[in-house]
Amino acid sequence: MIDRPLYTQKIMEYVDTPFIKILTGIRRCGKSTILKLIMQKLRERGIEEEQIVSYRFDSMEYDGYTAQQMYQKLKSSLQPDKRTYLFLDEVQEIDNWEKIVNSLATDFNVDIYVTGSNSRMMSSEIATYLTGRYISFRIYTLSFAEYLDFKSSYTETAAPKQELIDYTKLGGFPAVHLHTYTAAEVYTIVRDIYNSTIFSDIVRRNQLRKVDQLERVVKYAFNNVGNTFSAKSISDYLKSEHRKIDNETVYSYLEKLEKAYILHRCLRYDLKGRELLKTQEKFYLADTALRYSVLGYDDNTVAAMLENVVYLELCRRGYRVDIGKTPVGEIDFVATRQNEKVYIQVTQQISSPETEKREYARLLDIDDNFPKYVLRTDEFAGGNYQGIKTMHVADFLLSEEY
Repeated sequence: MIDRPLYTQKIMEYVDTPFIKILTGIRRCGKSTILKLIMQKLRERGIEEEQIVSYRFDSMEYDGYTAQQMYQKLKSSLQPDKRTYLFLDEVQEIDNWEKIVNSLATDFNVDIYVTGSNSRMMSSEIATYLTGRYISFRIYTLSFAEYLDFKSSYTETAAPKQELIDYTKLGGFPAVHLHTYTAAEVYTIVRDIYNSTIFSDIVRRNQLRKVDQLERVVKYAFNNVGNTFSAKSISDYLKSEHRKIDNETVYSYLEKLEKAYILHRCLRYDLKGRELLKTQEKFYLADTALRYSVLGYDDNTVAAMLENVVYLELCRRGYRVDIGKTPVGEIDFVATRQNEKVYIQVTQQISSPETEKREYARLLDIDDNFPKYVLRTDEFAGGNYQGIKTMHVADFLLSEEY
């Protein structure tokens, strides 16, 4: 197993604390492997094997299990005179798992780690039964740095700027970066992940009948990464194709796609009025390979996918990410983390003085002293423009300075 210290180091800080550790994220992003890495680190700390208990509840062995059966199963696995470290993978497959976990944490000497991949890991039930007793870790597909680590374990890697091309095209699902795969093979694997998420976590769980409607909403969202749109935009577009669908249904589908971790909603923030706007949001994908596996590869989408890559990196680093609205245009990202703030423009290339002026003018219009970046993938001279730092996207993704 290849370590993912971005997550394991954070999670290990909470070992032997009273908090239930909950790992969430899209299917196949690596949650189960991170659990195994935590187990291994516990062994390295001297925790005995019988103290480490692991169950995977999406196994057919537990199909149809009731909450009571799960409770009795876990209770019987506990060590009578030592702390037991419980690892419960895909726990959302058992109804009322929150009650079980809460009861075990209250009544026994346990340290609990759970994973889940769908909306039931975001439900109000967690807050109801585990209030103040859990800490959540959002797991993402591989960052660019992690991608380079994975790839270097089985083959030679090129210069980061060259590798960024493949990373943007092939995405970061760990399963596709453990061996050398062709792009077609990668998209087949990712398409299977997408299908299982759509049909298991959305269609079957919500008993949706109009699957074709859902898929049309998905394709619209995937085609419009980096563009602002609303439920009404999608509804109007589908009506123009003689596909009648109301705004509320579209909104419901988008919400379900968020809860299955396929889409990320990015709100617009009025930098002058200092308030979040409720219209014309953007949506980004959990992984760039989702777009290409569903709709096919298209050179014209590279700029949008680069924007998607930067958005996910900011999220990994713990920023809240919004779109910035200014009187002269939009800032791609306003990233906030506690008292820190970063402004970012992402562009594939700047081909004329007019484009350069446009990209930098929006940032120059902001009158605070927080860092401002223009990120690009073409060749450029110098790294500073009136206090705005210019970086190659690859360098930014690997940088530790922000």
